Formats: sequence, C-alpha cells, structure tokens
Amino acid sequence: MLLAADYALGEVIWTVFIVFMWVIWLWLLFAIFGDLFSDHETSGAAKAGWTILVILLPYLGILIYLIARGGGMAARSAARAQRAQTDFDAYVRETAGSSGSAGEIAHAKKLLDEGAINQAEFEALKAKALA
Repeated sequence: MLLAADYALGEVIWTVFIVFMWVIWLWLLFAIFGDLFSDHETSGAAKAGWTILVILLPYLGILIYLIARGGGMAARSAARAQRAQTDFDAYVRETAGSSGSAGEIAHAKKLLDEGAINQAEFEALKAKALA
C-alpha cells in the first residue's frame, strides 16, 4: 500500500509534470490529426507518412509537423470556418424562405409556372396554405 509519507514532494511534482506533458501531447495530437485529415489537398501517402512519424516519434513528430505545416493550420482552420458559416447561412435562407403561407404559395406558383401543376391544383394549394 502506498502511503502519503512514502510519496515525496519531488515525486508528486514529477507525476504532475508527466500527466501535464501527456495531456499536452494528446491535445496536440488531436489538433494535428484534425488539421491533417481535413486537408483535402494533402495526398493519402503524405497523411500516412505524417501519421507514422507522429506516432513513432511523438514529440519530435509533432514539432516537425508544426514547423513544416504549422503556418497553414490557421488558414485552413479559417477556411473551414468560413465554409461552415456559408453553408449555415444558405441553410437558414433556404429554410426561412420556404416557411409560412407566403413561402408555400410562392412554391406552388413556381410549380404552376413550370407546368408541374395546373390552375386547379394551384388554387387548392393556395387555399390550403391560407387555411
């Protein structure tokens, strides 16, 4: 049984340091793999090479990756965020534009203009939307 008296302050500090370094390594690992595998311009062989390097030489591999590709990580992250925002904005416009009676009537009018429905069907859809 391990007693507190047997666990010196230096050992506590060393354990905290080791845990801290392990957490930092995991955080960097997730950040690097997230950047690496979301980059569609990098080939599969390059991704495999970086993965092997980072796993076989943990800290050295991470440092080499940050030196070689670290400058573009922020740009790639910003581009992903911009694409996500653009997709979200398009989704909101599409959803908001088709909701409510006016959206349903506009959609029915578009179908009528395209010839997909006839005038009687348009009037039925319009009455249903206004009800």
